[in-house]
Amino acid sequence: MARPIRVIVVDDSALVRDILAQGLAMDPAIEVVAKASDPYVARDQIIKHRPDVLTLDVEMPRMDGVEFLRRLMPQYPVPVVMVSALTQRGKQITLDALDAGAVDFVSKPSTDVARGLSNMMMELRTKVKIASTANVSHWKSKRAAPPVRSTVTSSALAESTDKVITIGASTGGTEAIKDVVVPLPAACPGVVIVQHMPAGFTKMYAERLNTLCAMEVKEAETGDRVMPGRILLAPGDYHMTILRSGGVYRVDCSKGEKVCGHCPSVEVMMNSVAKNVGANAVGVMLTGMGSDGAGGMLAMREAGARTLAQDEASSVVFGMPKAAYERGGAERLVPLEKIAAEVLTLVQER
Repeated sequence: MARPIRVIVVDDSALVRDILAQGLAMDPAIEVVAKASDPYVARDQIIKHRPDVLTLDVEMPRMDGVEFLRRLMPQYPVPVVMVSALTQRGKQITLDALDAGAVDFVSKPSTDVARGLSNMMMELRTKVKIASTANVSHWKSKRAAPPVRSTVTSSALAESTDKVITIGASTGGTEAIKDVVVPLPAACPGVVIVQHMPAGFTKMYAERLNTLCAMEVKEAETGDRVMPGRILLAPGDYHMTILRSGGVYRVDCSKGEKVCGHCPSVEVMMNSVAKNVGANAVGVMLTGMGSDGAGGMLAMREAGARTLAQDEASSVVFGMPKAAYERGGAERLVPLEKIAAEVLTLVQER
């Protein structure tokens, strides 16, 4: 029998620490080896216990979770799941934490606390297990560099107005997406993205990307046109499909049942791209747990689209790219740092 996943719970509230520790301990595959009231105590506990995963409160006195991550990850990379408040400030800090190396996050319940807490603990146990498989080794000795806007230009891109680039991602995807879209030039064909993320976070994430990219980035709304110079991000809790009207592509965002365990679902988006964009599409599958989008990417490839998936070495979790590749949807595996250039090459092909 495999040894349990060793977890340290970091939260400034003694009550919350106890609730999280007890909730995690309900799963025999998880062992809470220590609890810490702040990052300074946590640092000593990490050295002592060598945990597999850390759960980390976003907002804490003395040092918030983000600052702790920025100091921790270059010295001791460990998979971290943030425990986030659904306040506006909480959302901002959570996105900062993902930038600083956190693998994923769960949101504290704001209403119906009794039922919400049960659901949150189920989600946290699942995400701790996923995080325990995550590859965060690339953070070792890494110093966060300020993002650089795109300087790539290509005269050929202006002619490729009928192309659509579609990207799917989950765990580890917020950073991976940034690495792919920031280098894209302003004249790049339209991009549509599904990143597994709850409502309330997608708008803020799109706004954040918009400050970094040469292209315009926005949370998608029904009727938005997919066009050169624009990136549309599926809103949390809505499926996004791409429709064609004459020579124009538009998105539709609608409520629906989860597909492949998710809403928004990469599968739903990529199936619509296969049907309505066909050979004019380029598909990219990035890091993430599970197999969402594997069938949709295969449908895209069978419709004539060109497709890529992130390689294992650069993936935080090599689930979705692996499934897409093994099922035949992705033509080949590509290191994250080379995907933007590969995409630009593919959209220029005739």
